[in-house]
Amino acid sequence: MQWTLVVPLKPLARAKSRLADTAADGLRPGLALAFAQDTVAAALAAPVVRDVAVVTDDALAARELAALGARIVPDEPASGLNAALAHAAANVRALRPESAVAALNADLPALRPAELARVLDAAAEFPRAFLPDAAAIGTTLLAAVPGQELRPAFGADSRARHRASGAVELRLTAVDSVRQDVDTGEDLRAALALGVGPHTAAVGARLLIAGQ
Repeated sequence: MQWTLVVPLKPLARAKSRLADTAADGLRPGLALAFAQDTVAAALAAPVVRDVAVVTDDALAARELAALGARIVPDEPASGLNAALAHAAANVRALRPESAVAALNADLPALRPAELARVLDAAAEFPRAFLPDAAAIGTTLLAAVPGQELRPAFGADSRARHRASGAVELRLTAVDSVRQDVDTGEDLRAALALGVGPHTAAVGARLLIAGQ
């Protein structure tokens, strides 16, 4: 099964506010963009991914992610994360009604294409499925096969919310790179330990220099 991924990205100036203890305000937008660049590049390299649609109104992010091969979908609802994802999924299905669609977080800088492919192959066995994040509280991926609505319920305690919505929780091992999103300094250190992509690595080097 070939998948279209929808990746939401808020304006970079407002992204990753919880990294304030790790990155200076001037570096946080760059970190958020680097996370998204590494996420999108890895996703596009997964053999089961047909394409990636990024939902954003940030001009810089749109330009940089389009250069990687992503399609940019403006956040026309401007009503929060779940509305943006539902809008993007509807946009994808309008172009290809029989698409398998998955929402993927934009902050997975250690993402490995092979691990993402394993998750999507597992998700293909169910109408709707999701992967919990490394903290086992949130969600990093929500998938819907052809004929099923995505019905995103991201936000606080999204693991419980997606499970309550009827989505099947994927219980996979050895897919840490798909689970390790980055909201805090501790998350960033965990992602760095897994091995991040080149964009995040470059910004991380600037962080080390700034911290000296």
